[in-house]
Amino acid sequence: MSHPEEYDVVVLGSGRARSFAWSLASQGKRVAVVERRNLAGSCPTIACAPSKNVIHGAKVANYFRRGAEFGIAAGDWKVEMPAVRDRKRKMVDGIVALNVNAYRESGAELVKGQGRFVGPRTIEVTADDGTRTLRGEVVVICTGSRARIDPIPGLAESRPMTHIEALELDRVPKHLLVLGGGYVGLEMAQALRRFGSRVTVIERNDALAHREDRDVSEALRELFDDEGIEVLTATPVARVEGRSGESVRLHATHGMIEGSDLLVASGRTPNTDGIGLETAGIERDDRGFIKVDERLRTTAAGVWAVGDCAGSPHFTHIADDDVRVIRDNLAGIDRVTTGRLVPFCLFTDPELARIGLSESEARSRGIAYRLAKIPVAAFIRPWTLSESRGFYKTLVAADSDRILGFTAFAPEAGEVMTTVQLAMTAGLPCTALRDAILVHPTMAEGLARLFRALPARP
Repeated sequence: MSHPEEYDVVVLGSGRARSFAWSLASQGKRVAVVERRNLAGSCPTIACAPSKNVIHGAKVANYFRRGAEFGIAAGDWKVEMPAVRDRKRKMVDGIVALNVNAYRESGAELVKGQGRFVGPRTIEVTADDGTRTLRGEVVVICTGSRARIDPIPGLAESRPMTHIEALELDRVPKHLLVLGGGYVGLEMAQALRRFGSRVTVIERNDALAHREDRDVSEALRELFDDEGIEVLTATPVARVEGRSGESVRLHATHGMIEGSDLLVASGRTPNTDGIGLETAGIERDDRGFIKVDERLRTTAAGVWAVGDCAGSPHFTHIADDDVRVIRDNLAGIDRVTTGRLVPFCLFTDPELARIGLSESEARSRGIAYRLAKIPVAAFIRPWTLSESRGFYKTLVAADSDRILGFTAFAPEAGEVMTTVQLAMTAGLPCTALRDAILVHPTMAEGLARLFRALPARP
């Protein structure tokens, strides 16, 4: 092993920890970020931002399809998938350029190549132009996760798409089979349907988004039914034949399901194999995630891990908070990951967003609650948009006015949920939202009506 180059901090993987690197470098620290492929990390290049870009394009296509409803005469129009892809690529190029500039301005060094541990806090980086060895006083692992390909006979051989390939499509699949009814599967299924594909979603559990409350799963199922998306739940796949992009056949409990293309969206696998963790004394759990404590310290001194690879909830905003946890602890401020409010938003149309407890979670924990639920059609803004599908739902403590959870299946659900999240974070009672003067007509205005619908405390 060559004599290592010494750094204050070395970050393996240019995920959300890159912002931590930029901050430290701008303070005069010697910092390096090792990245083999996506210089801005996965979220803005192959995941979150690209998918939302394409999903928005699909919504525009849906507006064209609904033109007569808005008094716009239907004309000749068609989806040009190369243009959809190029719009997404242009956005990604812009984001990457901003990140490259951030490295330049901060002074953080971007080291391109495949990194692997070769000793305690020591990473060897292999690239086409040679090999370097970096050692950090502190090392942060931020290698993320990838789409999981389950060991179903014939699945890998069928060369299915993951979200990465689906976001690069320059054609409309004739009949897309989506394996998985979770976040990625649902978002991509609706988008490709709106671009013109016939779509079938195959889910092994008995409901879409099966971890959510039953009314949420049923609302998603009704949405997909109305948009002409075939949904097969409680349908495990035993075997796959054919080649995605040509012809593919799934042998499942409902018989054989045939399509032209296959998208796998059935879970994630951490990117922790092949990077020499055992050489550095960094342990993994039985699912491959790096073992960390509540401060995100690994089993090796001076080595921390953040985001998907550390088993944190698989959301970019959680990885951001993981970085803050490390930042504060290194600065001597005690901060932990336990007890965090974890928001999420599924970017179907309408969106599904939740913060805090669902009904099923509250029941499983034996937490008593009061429930209020209203349709979004109960207030004005959805009517102005011709988007009156969906509902708001909240759980409030049975013996106080503490908000326990909020769910929205509605237009702009993610934005509305954030208002409730801020109230929960500040410890405000539900009456603060109930009695607030909220702008009319907005989607947030429905919150006052929702909290007014709560049963009185016993």
